Amino acid sequence: MRDAVVVEAVRTPIGRGKPNGALAHVHPVELLAHTLRTLVERSGVDPALIDDVIGGAVDQVGEQAMNTTRYAALSAGLPESVPATTVDRQCGSSQQAVHFAAQGVMAGAYDLVVACGVESMSRVPMWSNVPEGTDPFGPGVAERYPEGLVPQGISAELIAAKWSIGRERMDSFAVTSHHRAAAAWEAGLFDAEVAPLDGVTRDECVRPDSTTEVLAGLRPAYHDPALAERFPQIEWNVTAGNASPVNDGASAVLITSSESAARLGLRPLARLHGFAVTGSDPLLMLTGVVPATEKALRRAGLSLDDIDLFEVNEAFASVVLAWQQETGADLGKVNVHGGALALGHPLGASGTRLTTTLVHAMRERGARYALQTMCEAGGLANAMVLERL
Repeated sequence: MRDAVVVEAVRTPIGRGKPNGALAHVHPVELLAHTLRTLVERSGVDPALIDDVIGGAVDQVGEQAMNTTRYAALSAGLPESVPATTVDRQCGSSQQAVHFAAQGVMAGAYDLVVACGVESMSRVPMWSNVPEGTDPFGPGVAERYPEGLVPQGISAELIAAKWSIGRERMDSFAVTSHHRAAAAWEAGLFDAEVAPLDGVTRDECVRPDSTTEVLAGLRPAYHDPALAERFPQIEWNVTAGNASPVNDGASAVLITSSESAARLGLRPLARLHGFAVTGSDPLLMLTGVVPATEKALRRAGLSLDDIDLFEVNEAFASVVLAWQQETGADLGKVNVHGGALALGHPLGASGTRLTTTLVHAMRERGARYALQTMCEAGGLANAMVLERL
């Protein structure tokens, strides 16, 4: 079986997902088109050679409906002959796009393929695809979980309670994320991965002056009296400061085989070494990163000690801290250039954003192996192992 390698990886700066955000004026198709265009330009490949474009988007409605990835590819100037599709595995949508793309290369179905993702949360707010009064789950799920499922913020609170993760630890972790992201920007470590757009050159949510004292003053973000009665163990410590913000952004990676990379004169950044996807309790919802990590390592024939760098999506601080407690990973190796708490979490774009940041960090730090994992709504998680070449 052939291997699969990443040969280029780019992302937009990440804007606030609000009407006054830095990228709110950009249509989501154009956000994604910008990364696709930049990916082709930086790699130097003939776009006619691209076998497929697989993109992630979560709220596939309104301006992100009708197979957004196809229209982004057309807007980017790719030949009409290049196909495209849009997938949804919630927050892991574009990481799943990477899995599909790499698996296609390894199987011989593709020679050159793009995995990418986009989310414009300013223009297509979260839950836009679930109109008021509709039920996206159906009667069978209601029968299986008669007490009812809960929103992600409540799951984050339940995780904090189950793993005894207090407010101070979550706030401290969030502050570290901001400080790492700010330091990476000041050191020019994001320059190789970011494609400035319409004068926006930096991630908008990074707060270099963030402190635990400031975060300590924030109120609980998800307190609900009925849920407080149902879950008396919750201490209501999840706030806007230790949860990821809403954001706009896009990202893309170019994947091929080592043989095709050599033939096309492309420099591999990393080999995609192994993959895993798991389901977990949809009430806790966000804990699948633990079994997904174990499964990906087992399939790659590696141990946790073999991994030099980790990217664990910072949907909530409690998720990463619970993952760390369960795995025993060194937090000094996790999200070394900051994570979603600081950089932002444009849902459908975050998977390939993590991959983009990770492959560049691996090269900059001389890491051999890295692992990326993401929690996802509904009790899902993706994980994959990368090897620097």
